[in-house]
Order: sequence, then structure tokens, then C-alpha cells
Amino acid sequence: MNVCYELREQFGNDSQILSKVAAGDETWCYGYNPETKQASSQWKTPNSPQPKKARQVQSNFKIMLITFFYVNEIVHKEFVLPGQTVNQQFYLQVFKRLHDSVWKK
Repeated sequence: MNVCYELREQFGNDSQILSKVAAGDETWCYGYNPETKQASSQWKTPNSPQPKKARQVQSNFKIMLITFFYVNEIVHKEFVLPGQTVNQQFYLQVFKRLHDSVWKK
């Protein structure tokens, strides 16, 4: 709460305060390769039973996406490589790249 009070005092009644704040979020992105109609076709005789189809899985891979943004634009985004441990050391590197992205914009 002290930080919020300090920010309020520092910026006063600035109506553009939200445009000066960068927020971040993590989300999982899922991917899959849908089978085309041609790839799933099979030769069969008119009297043979319908082929059984395996149920399609929701995704064959997932990858984490970290995004930082202002009110109206994305400032920095990056995918976390599979097997990468997301910890303090990892985020220090992410914040360095975020800093570079902010200065470029």
C-alpha cells in the first residue's frame, strides 16, 4: 500500500498515468497439427465398416509466452524455450531484454 500511496503522490492527478505503466503476463500457447481431409482418407470397399478414428488430442506441444505491454501496445514478448526453468535468474535476463526494448521504443 505504501508504494501505491507514493505513486499517487508522485503522479498526482495525471490522467495519463496508465500510459506510463508497463504490465506483464505469462500465458501458455498450445499448438497442434490438424489432419487434413486428404491425409485422413483411406481406401475401403463399399461393404467394409467405417474406419475408427482416434480422438484428436488438444495439442501436441505447449510453450509459455511472456508479454509486457503498455495500455495501447506490446513493448516486449518472448517465448520460454521448452525445458527452461523459469526462476529469478531467468527473469533477470528477461528484464534486461525488456529494458532494451523499452529504450528502443
